[in-house]
Amino acid sequence: MNKPKVSFVIPCLNEEKTLPYVLGKLNKVKKDFSKLYDIEILVSDNGSTDRSIKIAKDFGARVTPAKDRGYGAALDSGIRNAKGDIIVFADADDTYDFLEAPNLVAKLVSGDFDMVIGSRLDGTIHKGAMPFLHRYLGTPVINWIINLLYAKKNKIRDSNSGFRCFKKDKYLTWDIKSKGMEFASELLIKALIHDAKMEHVPVSLYPDKEGRIPHLKTWRDGMRHLLRILFYGPHLFERIGLTFFLFFWIQLLTGFFVGKVVRIGGMNLYGIHSMVFFSFLTILGLSLWGTGLLIATKQPRISKIYQLILNLEEDRLFFVLISGLGVISITLVWLFLQWQKSDYAFIHFEREFIVTTNLSLTLLIFGLQAVTAHIIKRE
Repeated sequence: MNKPKVSFVIPCLNEEKTLPYVLGKLNKVKKDFSKLYDIEILVSDNGSTDRSIKIAKDFGARVTPAKDRGYGAALDSGIRNAKGDIIVFADADDTYDFLEAPNLVAKLVSGDFDMVIGSRLDGTIHKGAMPFLHRYLGTPVINWIINLLYAKKNKIRDSNSGFRCFKKDKYLTWDIKSKGMEFASELLIKALIHDAKMEHVPVSLYPDKEGRIPHLKTWRDGMRHLLRILFYGPHLFERIGLTFFLFFWIQLLTGFFVGKVVRIGGMNLYGIHSMVFFSFLTILGLSLWGTGLLIATKQPRISKIYQLILNLEEDRLFFVLISGLGVISITLVWLFLQWQKSDYAFIHFEREFIVTTNLSLTLLIFGLQAVTAHIIKRE
C-alpha cells in the first residue's frame, strides 16, 4: 500500500534567524514519521537577500523561487510546485510548532477531510504570542463574518490561523487569487464555497523570536482580509440593501398617504422630517444593493436579480435607461410647474416633493449602477 505523500510548504522572505528552528523540527518529523508518510520539505522563497536559501539547502529542503511577491504568492507557488498529495503549511518564523503537524495530517487522513485547520483559539496561546486586538477583536470578527456569509455546516473557529493541512487536488480547484496576507481568508472562503469537508485541531502559538521583524501589518492586512472576504459576498449587500430600500420606501409612502404626524412609541413619525429621514435611508439601501451589483460582475455565482440585470442585452438596457430618464424628466417638469404657481418662492407640497425627488434619485442611481456594472463586466 502506497504511503500518503505529504509536502510541507514554508513561505520564506529573509528568515535566516528562525528558519533553522523550523527546518530542524521538520527534519525530525520526516524521520519519525517516515514509515507512515512520504515527506517532502519545500521552502518557497519570495526573494530573500539573506542566508535563508543557503540554510534551507543545508537542511536538505527543496527550494523553489516564487515569481510574484507576497505571502499568498509564495504559498501558491510552493503548493503548485509541491510533489505531495497532502499539503501542510505554516510560517517560517517558528511561531507554530511543526512537531504538532502530524496531528493535522492524521486528522485529514483519518476523517477523509479536505482541510484541517490548526486552531490557536482551541489550543495554547503562549504569553506575548497574539496581540490583544488580534485575539479578541480581529480574529473573532473575521470568524463571524466568514461564517455568516459562507459557512453552511462547517463553522470556522480560527480564520487567521496560518497552520493548515489540505489536499492539493482540492486546492487546485479552488482557484485562489490573493497574493498577500489575505490569501488565508480566501483559502477558507473558497473551501466553504466548494462545500469542502473541514475540521479543526488545537495547536500552540509562540511569540516571535527576539529581533525578528514581523511581516504582518495589523491594520493594512486586516483591511485586506476584510476586502477579500466582502469581494465574494455580493449577496450580503444585496440582502441588506434590498431590505433597507423596501422597508423605508414603504415608510415613505405611508407618510405620503397618511398625510399627518402619527405618534408611535413616543416618537412623532410620518411628518416631513421623518419622511426626509426615510428618503435618506432608501437611498442608502439602494447604494448598498448597487455595491453588491458591482461586486457581482466579478463573481460566477450570483442571485437571479443580479443575473437578470447583468445579462440584459444592450438594446434592452438602453430602453430601460431611456424609460427611467423619461420618468425623471416628467417628475421634474411637474415639480417645476407646481413651484411656478408660487412664483418660485415657496414649496407648499412638501410630501409630494420628497416622494417625487426620491423616486427620481432612485431611478437615476439605479441607472448609473446598471451602466457601471455593464462597463465593469467587459473588462
